[in-house]
Amino acid sequence: MKNYIRHFNEIDINDVPTVGGKNASLGEMFQKLTSKGVQVPDGFATTAEAYWHFLQEVHIQDEIFGLLAKLNTKDFSNLKEIGASVRKAILGTELPEDIKEAIKEGYNSLAKKYKGDISLAVRSSATAEDLPNASFAGQQESYLNVKGKDELIDACKRCYASLFTDRAIKYREDNGFDHTKVALSIGVQMMVRSDLAASGVNFTLDPDTGFDQVVMVSSIYGLGENIVQGSINPDDYFVFKPSLKNGVEQPIVSRRLGSKEKTMVYDKSGSGTVNLDTPVEKQEQYVLTDAEVVKLAQWSLIIEDHYQRPMDIEWAKDGLTNELFIVQARPETVQSAKKNKLKINTYTLLNKGKEITRGMGLGNKISSGKARILHSPEESDKLQKGEILVTERTNPDWDPILKKAAGIITDQGGRTSHAAIVAREVGAAAIVGSNNATKVIKDGQDITISCAEGDTGIVYDGLLEWNENEVDIAALGNPKTQAMLILADPEQAFKYSFYPSAGVGLMRLEFVINNSIQIHPMALKHFDRLKDPAVKEKIQKLTHHYPDKSDYFVHKLAEGIATIAAAFYPKDVIVRTSDFKTNEYANLIGGTEFEPVESNPMLGFRGASRYYNPKYQDAFALECMALKRVRETMGLTNVKVMIPFCRTLKEAAKVVSVLEKNGLKRGENGLQLYMMTEIPNNIILAEQFAEYFDGFSIGSNDLTQLTLGVDRDSELLSDIFDINDIGVKKMIAMVIESARKTHTKIGLCGQAPSDYPEFAQFLVEKGINSISFNPDALIAGIKNITKAEKNKIGYGMAQSSN
Repeated sequence: MKNYIRHFNEIDINDVPTVGGKNASLGEMFQKLTSKGVQVPDGFATTAEAYWHFLQEVHIQDEIFGLLAKLNTKDFSNLKEIGASVRKAILGTELPEDIKEAIKEGYNSLAKKYKGDISLAVRSSATAEDLPNASFAGQQESYLNVKGKDELIDACKRCYASLFTDRAIKYREDNGFDHTKVALSIGVQMMVRSDLAASGVNFTLDPDTGFDQVVMVSSIYGLGENIVQGSINPDDYFVFKPSLKNGVEQPIVSRRLGSKEKTMVYDKSGSGTVNLDTPVEKQEQYVLTDAEVVKLAQWSLIIEDHYQRPMDIEWAKDGLTNELFIVQARPETVQSAKKNKLKINTYTLLNKGKEITRGMGLGNKISSGKARILHSPEESDKLQKGEILVTERTNPDWDPILKKAAGIITDQGGRTSHAAIVAREVGAAAIVGSNNATKVIKDGQDITISCAEGDTGIVYDGLLEWNENEVDIAALGNPKTQAMLILADPEQAFKYSFYPSAGVGLMRLEFVINNSIQIHPMALKHFDRLKDPAVKEKIQKLTHHYPDKSDYFVHKLAEGIATIAAAFYPKDVIVRTSDFKTNEYANLIGGTEFEPVESNPMLGFRGASRYYNPKYQDAFALECMALKRVRETMGLTNVKVMIPFCRTLKEAAKVVSVLEKNGLKRGENGLQLYMMTEIPNNIILAEQFAEYFDGFSIGSNDLTQLTLGVDRDSELLSDIFDINDIGVKKMIAMVIESARKTHTKIGLCGQAPSDYPEFAQFLVEKGINSISFNPDALIAGIKNITKAEKNKIGYGMAQSSN
């Protein structure tokens, strides 16, 4: 018998010309990775030789290639007709007897090994498939739950026909593959009973950004076709590779529950499959245990290491044995093909048009679209993706809708307002403090917003054109003064990990608490004390995965921190403990029952004063548990802890004691404590505060506010609120001098060093260690720092020559 089939134990990666990439990869793993614990179901593959023999034996080769020669390759107007004709020609034949006999021999071999009534997965594998520069994945058909020799032979013939699906024909044309030189191999593999359990896909990098220090595990119920076809929303997990390799207790840094609306199972009437609705109670559960996620991630690392490249891996869980299996692995071809994963762009308007209004511009970019005027988050359904939100002002209730907007314009608010902060986090162009946008812009009007013209953002009538240029990151250099990032949204972390920063100088927890957790921590800690039944019902719905409701807060917060810490590991990530004001805490679910009403929350019960107070200390203990989990259980020891709004030395002593009581002892396991220096008393007593903290971070907005006695959010006083004021700069110079004297690290967080080159010059000359920027300001900030350092060197040389 000629070489029409090859068993998996006879195939390796060198056999792509014979059995295609998919089958060659299965044979490679079956032969070389099962000894390392990776389970691969056995099977066999038909060869390219069998395919060519089939076409020649039934005399349809000339007919097929003749039809394909008539394809209109300009507009593919006759693609559907030619594809149908080719498939009809194949399906109208019988497989030659010698090929049938070879397939039956393979079937008998598997039936003998697995003892009895076997079910098979039958998949197509083009001989040019799954090469690093062209993945044919999904172009041909697969058939699941195939039973018996006759059904197997019929499925094989349908696989041959699927080499000429309309999409496969066009794919080969688009990618320059000659139809006459691409053959089809058929993979026949023991079916894993994932119809009774689960299946999914792993990537050995983040497929959206290309960040390669994580394994992404996606999972659904039932057979894997639903996830491969992208037809349902799976559970997603990110597993941090260094923690996985170091054997830490919990290497999963984040997870997201998918809706998993459908479950594909075997058709009870015989062979084939059906897609059923997933019961709601199962949709609300995670498919896999943490141990299963970790095992799949470990196998993915073994596979990636074996192939020495990022991989796209399919897996299945058998519902009869509860065993996991790898059923496919191919090179990842999107992110790994990008030579430069980081694109930082600059924008220039080509024409300016009629100006409608202006305000403070954020984001250093340009955007255009239809204006959508909304007065409340309840109207969020009116905003379509790609439209520009126009409103009076925003608060945290707006966060979900802001991610959908192509731009944001507000009547009120300053550079530190909620809209400004969130716009930076989601990378949107924004104009705040316009005073009249909701009055002068019409709902549905086409507008362009430009934030690429300095501090001022301008709204223009119409959809204008602009240029977008890429910045050469390599040309920026590496200044001695560290340029760091200000971050809050974990979903942005992997993208920003490619930015040329020295780490994260400020991670705000408020975004995670507002968006991911949503519930006041005291309402979770003391759930039984809650009086409002509607609030209890909301909390119950959000926390149904967690028997202990406090665990919900700890795990969610830990995963938010861990995602950012993993993105920048081993660089420093300085996490500021929560700094909501009482009115902001009250906005969280259940918050009103635990928060006092204050006339001036900005100067009230906030920051350090909360952490040891009986009204909040139980909640702060949960924050500490999350931080401890990140550092110790997840292994992300690059996290440092920063205390905001610490008013007095007595308060510093109390907070350090509370941290230690909650398992965060300064110096233990390398833990460093930082303090925000944002109160004049922090400056005056900096040398004494240095006894309690390893580092200082100048909070420029609060320091300016408290030095000048100005409400930083007041439009009426915006001319007075000035970080370049002599008094404010004197305060900053004093604390840098004290920090240098006590050998305490010191940085500054804020926009000024990117907006004002002279301010960056001032900080560099005073000897600051680091400056933290919002992502949209980082490039301008690095340029200003680099220029300032050159000027400083020149100044020093001139002095020494005199």
